[in-house]
Amino acid sequence: MLYKECNICLLPAQLLVKKLLSSFQPCKATSDDLGRAVSGESILLNEESLERELDIAIEQENYVEAARIRDRIRVLHMDSEASVLAANARFYNAFRIGDLASMQNLWAKGDNVCCVHPGSSGISGYELVMRSWEYVWVDYEFPLEIELRDVQVHVRGEIGYVTCVELVKTKGSSWGRQFATNVFERVDGHWLISVHHASPVDL
Repeated sequence: MLYKECNICLLPAQLLVKKLLSSFQPCKATSDDLGRAVSGESILLNEESLERELDIAIEQENYVEAARIRDRIRVLHMDSEASVLAANARFYNAFRIGDLASMQNLWAKGDNVCCVHPGSSGISGYELVMRSWEYVWVDYEFPLEIELRDVQVHVRGEIGYVTCVELVKTKGSSWGRQFATNVFERVDGHWLISVHHASPVDL
């Protein structure tokens, strides 16, 4: 069972894995100065805005302002929970628009990564996981509609994970609902996804 609807299978799990092998929103984690909940998307937008401001300050040779903005970006990156939420938002943005290049850049490289699409067995190894996304998306029209609910983030050292309920709607179908766990590891200062596990749940 993949992401179209909870009760519709594109291919049985075993066939999907065999084909792959043969072919080769409110968030409680952080808040703003007023104590309001902040989503991964808002953190990501803030980071992107700061990076644009930094580029402008450098172009204008305003190095005092550039240093100030760089410090703000550094503080944002040092906030592990905010950084994991931003990485999670990037993952769902790539998912929503079917951007394989972005998806490839968001995952840790190696044999240890694992992806469990709804109703399928686990797929391990970077190359097979990337092929699985291509295969899942083959019949989709983008962008998809994706909503996240009950988002929780936890960080322990170099590992962070996000749990959420993801609602995914493809064109011409009803909403599919999955409980998802996304595990991230910090590699060279960047949070990369190493496990995505989505299990269908009743609407």
